Amino acid sequence: MVDAADVNALSFEKALAELEAIVAKLEGGNVPLEESIALYARGEALKARCDTLLKDAEARVEKITLSADGRPAGTQPLDGE
Repeated sequence: MVDAADVNALSFEKALAELEAIVAKLEGGNVPLEESIALYARGEALKARCDTLLKDAEARVEKITLSADGRPAGTQPLDGE
C-alpha cells in the first residue's frame, strides 16, 4: 500500500527522482509481479505529486511587463496574454 503522507512530503525533485528509478526498475523486467504492482502504485502516487507541484508552480509564475521605455513596470499572470 502506498503511504500518501510519505509521498506528499516529498519535494518535486525527490518525487521525480524516485519515479524515474521506479520506471527504470519496471522497464528492466526483472521484478516479481507483486512487487511490480506495488511499484506501479507508488509510481502513480509520485506522478500525482509531481503534477500537483507543477500546477502550483505554474500558478505562481508571472510575466514581467515592460513600460514604453523598456523598463520593468510590474507583473501580470503568465496566462494573461
